[in-house]
Amino acid sequence: MSDNKLVSVETQQEYDITSGKSETRIFVKMYVSAVKNGLIADMGAERWQTLCVLASFMDAEGRCYPTQYQIASALNIRRETANRRVKSLCDYRWQGRPVVIKEQARSNDTQRWENARYTILPVSQLAIFDGQPSDA
Repeated sequence: MSDNKLVSVETQQEYDITSGKSETRIFVKMYVSAVKNGLIADMGAERWQTLCVLASFMDAEGRCYPTQYQIASALNIRRETANRRVKSLCDYRWQGRPVVIKEQARSNDTQRWENARYTILPVSQLAIFDGQPSDA
């Protein structure tokens, strides 16, 4: 990976010695290079905001399983608007490569759509836990 990081996701484990409880906190960090390399300007405010919300649901492999209602609630917008924003983000390409892909299948039993699975790809420079973003 290049030393020129754009965005990362960091976790912090906190242990309260008085209560004995542990808490994991997750942070999305934007590096100045994300601005200098043009990612933020190219992506635009709505796609950037939507990517940050999806990242808050991300596991170590970059997979996210939020519902449209969860995304809409986190963005403080209507579900239909959230759906359009997610579609725009999935259509977006950074340096010719997708940043997020969406996969959705129908249930074999009911033929209803199952919840979508979003995968934040390494080209986005978002990685969580021990994942490694790519610079290629």
